[in-house]
Amino acid sequence: MTTVKIGGVPEHFNLAWYLTLKNGEYKEENINLRWEDYPGGTGAMSEALRTGDIDMAVILTEGIIKDIVEGNPSKIVQIFVETPLIWGVHVAADSEFKSIEDLKGKRCAISRFGSGSHLMAYINAENHGWDLDTDLKFEVIQDLDGAVKALSNGDADYFMWEKFMTKPIVDSGVFRRIDNCPTPWPCFVIAVRNEFLKANENIVKIILEVINNTTIDFKEIPSIDRMIANRYELQLEDVQEWLSLTEWSQSNLDEATVKKVQQKLMKLDILKEQKPYRDIVKEV
Repeated sequence: MTTVKIGGVPEHFNLAWYLTLKNGEYKEENINLRWEDYPGGTGAMSEALRTGDIDMAVILTEGIIKDIVEGNPSKIVQIFVETPLIWGVHVAADSEFKSIEDLKGKRCAISRFGSGSHLMAYINAENHGWDLDTDLKFEVIQDLDGAVKALSNGDADYFMWEKFMTKPIVDSGVFRRIDNCPTPWPCFVIAVRNEFLKANENIVKIILEVINNTTIDFKEIPSIDRMIANRYELQLEDVQEWLSLTEWSQSNLDEATVKKVQQKLMKLDILKEQKPYRDIVKEV
C-alpha cells in the first residue's frame, strides 16, 4: 500500500476529502491517503511541500503559483474549486472603521507572508486605487485564532479571510465584515511535489479520479447542507448560500488563467518574474 500525505485547510471546501477517506475509497485502491489539516493556510502548505512533509496539497491558486515561480518544486495537477473564493474584509466589531477607505494605510493581519491573506490584501488595495507601497502594513498572526486575538487587542486593524468561515465570528459579535473581495480566478487547486509525481503519477491519477467522483455530484449528497453546518459549526442558511455559489472542477488550469495570475502578481510587485505554463501545470 502506497502512503500519500496530503494537506488542506480544515474548512467546508474540503469535506469531499473527509467523505472519501471515511468511506475507505483510497484503501480500496491500495492507497493509504493521510490527510493533514493546515489552519495556517497556503503559506504553511507551500512550506510543507518544499520540505517534503506532504506530497500533495489542496491550496489557493495564486499562492501556489507564486511559490512554484519562486522555486517550490511542485506542479498543479487540477483545479479543485472552480468558483472564486469570496474573501470578507473584517474589523473588530467595536472598531471605528466603517468602510474600506477607512482601512487605507492601516495594519492588515495576515497568516504569513506569501499566504492568501497576504496576496489578497494587495488585490483589495489595487481594487480601491491605494498606493501599494505606502497604504499597506502587515501584522503576521498565523491563523484565524491569531486574527481574533490581534483584532480584539488592537494589534491589527483588519483581516481578510473566507467570508463563510468567519461568519460565526461575525455573528457572535467579535468581527464586523465591511466588504467582500472575490478572487479573480478559480480559488483552489491540487498541487503535487515533482519528486513524488514523477515516481507515482498513476497513484496521483487514481486519487484525482476518486475525489472527482465525489465532487462531481457533491451537491446531490443527501442532507449535505446539514452535514456541513454541523461539522463546521455554520448556520444552515449560510451553508445553503455557499453551496449555491460554489462549483467544483475536474479539469486542470488553462494557460490563460496561469498567465493572468502571474501578470496580476507581477503588477502588484509580488512576483519578480514569470514562468512558462509547463513549469507550473502538469496533466496527469
